Amino acid sequence: MNNNILKLTGALLAAGLLSACSLAPTFERPSAPVASAFPANPPAADSKGGPGAGAKDAVDTGWREFFADQRLQQLIATALDNNRDLRTAALRIEEARAAYNITRADRLPNLNAGLSGTLARTPGFQNPATGQPTIGEQFNAGLSIPAFELDFFGRVRSLSEAALATYLSTDEARQAAQISLVAEVAKAYFTERAYAEQLALAQRTYEARRRTYELTRQRVDVGASSLLDLRSNETLMETARASALALARQRAQAENALTLLVGAPPAQAASGNMADDAQIDAMSSVPEGLPSDLIARRPDIRAAEQRLRAANANIGAARAAFFPRISLTAAIGSASPAFSQLFDSGNDTWSFTPQLTLPIFDAGRNRANLNLAEVRKNIAVVDYERTIQTAFREVADALAARSYLADQVAAQRAIQDAQAERLRLLTLRFENGVASTLDVLDAQRELFSAEQQLVQARLLRTTSAIDLYRALGGGLKQ
Repeated sequence: MNNNILKLTGALLAAGLLSACSLAPTFERPSAPVASAFPANPPAADSKGGPGAGAKDAVDTGWREFFADQRLQQLIATALDNNRDLRTAALRIEEARAAYNITRADRLPNLNAGLSGTLARTPGFQNPATGQPTIGEQFNAGLSIPAFELDFFGRVRSLSEAALATYLSTDEARQAAQISLVAEVAKAYFTERAYAEQLALAQRTYEARRRTYELTRQRVDVGASSLLDLRSNETLMETARASALALARQRAQAENALTLLVGAPPAQAASGNMADDAQIDAMSSVPEGLPSDLIARRPDIRAAEQRLRAANANIGAARAAFFPRISLTAAIGSASPAFSQLFDSGNDTWSFTPQLTLPIFDAGRNRANLNLAEVRKNIAVVDYERTIQTAFREVADALAARSYLADQVAAQRAIQDAQAERLRLLTLRFENGVASTLDVLDAQRELFSAEQQLVQARLLRTTSAIDLYRALGGGLKQ
């Protein structure tokens, strides 16, 4: 009899494992709701921001290759080790993997071994023959399969597939978090360097204006200059001082933001310079490819697709709830009133309990669960499409910036050179008594503003190149 029950149990288990069907809808990736090509942004004249011949794709360009600054490379490496958001993303992967392993285990039967002993006293009135109470012993040992569901309609399988897709989406989300972290560290670093450059410029300007103010005051004392000239010089001097103080504050805050991203205090004082034009040209030379490439390049899009797959699989589990659920419980073992005779011949026991549960009335619970699963899939479809549209816009914006920012920097540099030459000529005219002090002061103010705006334009072009690198999926490779 034991052989028969084992054969029957094995046959049912095999049937449950091999013949399960899935009621989940056939997964179809939604078409990308974007144009087949990025918007054409004609570069302005003499633009140097376009991709160079033979440039590597962003996904194939490691961040150490993309960022030539060694100081920045050290900061990115430290951030990848210490950033708390990235650590949380990695722990989410472990959480999703554990949840998937739990769900996957439900597709296989549990096998339990048990050993028990019972000591019981029976009162005398239950023993008419002797009228005396008795004490009995019972020992049991065996193997059991508790309530294993035969997944004929794929309910457990669908739940397992949904858990797997959730796990994969979590892994993709961690990769997307790494790409964003690399880009944000780089942008924070260059922002801090830009503030440092502007601060140094403001401090030099302040020192120059302070010397001019002192000289003007001496001229006023001897009657060679007017009080109006003195107050005008004082205004420019204090303006430069106020700018320097504001830039010192902004630089300190930018350094704090960089420290937060890195996840640890900097190992050394901030150093290094902003990227020069040649470095920015190299960073801007990433080819954009086609919008369809983003689906393979961007982890956030792949994560959205996995979430859509999970929602699709959950529909299969919800549909399976309308069908009968078949489970079985089986056990084999041995029982004896004496522990020493527990495994003697003739003490064998077995049990086999198949169970079929057919939902008849559940007050609409199953229907509501199916509607919920379908709505969540529709939400996942919208989320997937929105993720693609967002990625498309990020790339298009970065490409538009690349098309024009190089010429904007060149134009701003021309303005600075023109203002510097204007100041030089007015200074000569002032020394020859042709130009007034106010003309020279106005030229100094305009030159300082042009110098500050040039630093800002260079920073904007740098961060735009970083945004394009991130938008195209760069930052995973080292």
